[in-house]
Amino acid sequence: MRNLFPRWTNTIPVKVIFALGLIGGAVTAGINYYATPKYTRVGYQPTQPVSYNHEFHAGELGIDCRYCHHGADKSPHANIPSANVCMSCHKNVKADSPLLAPIRDSYFGEDSNKDGKLSEGEDLNGDGILTTGPSVPWVRIHKTPDYVYFNHAIHVNRGVSCVECHGRIDQMEVVHHDKPLSMAFCLDCHRNPEDSLRPMNEVTNLSWTKQTDSNNSTFDSIHSGLDMKHNWGVNPPLSCTGCHR
Repeated sequence: MRNLFPRWTNTIPVKVIFALGLIGGAVTAGINYYATPKYTRVGYQPTQPVSYNHEFHAGELGIDCRYCHHGADKSPHANIPSANVCMSCHKNVKADSPLLAPIRDSYFGEDSNKDGKLSEGEDLNGDGILTTGPSVPWVRIHKTPDYVYFNHAIHVNRGVSCVECHGRIDQMEVVHHDKPLSMAFCLDCHRNPEDSLRPMNEVTNLSWTKQTDSNNSTFDSIHSGLDMKHNWGVNPPLSCTGCHR
């Protein structure tokens, strides 16, 4: 065979293995860099069953985040508003809008009258069965993996604003995934929590900045954050057991 193939062909297997190694390493590095929440989740903007304009409601009208997501400062989870929360306003405002049909269907259930006189969960037939319709099928945007423990109330009640994880919701006509919410993202905040702390009365003020407080008086945001960290005993965990329980 040595008369048919030149001597350099003996190096082909080595070269092929070396090339495959380079390709495999490049593919692995690319996946590790790009297949992360920074690239796969940021910008995610699903279509919701009801077009709810956060820029108008939270921005122009100034509705507090906790009015709709009422569990954000009281429980581990920020509740998704049920139909009765929406109808507390929309029984009188744009009550017949076709855009709110899924809300009305959920609120009134099987009541064919739907004149706005009944409240969600009213027993129409006297048989103990609540006449509510199906839940509004909101599409979830922000979600941590099942193996991660995250408590909304702990963060909100220690001066961490909605903005830190969700961005300027009050400037979004359609809410999108603004932050990666990856492990690295969380650890960056846990290592330097003073950068994310603000006065408790400004937690849901999404337009608040670190340069000025509510009285427009300037202050050193770094030292203020350090003071709050010390006074409130903020010492977020850095070990795996803090979030992986």
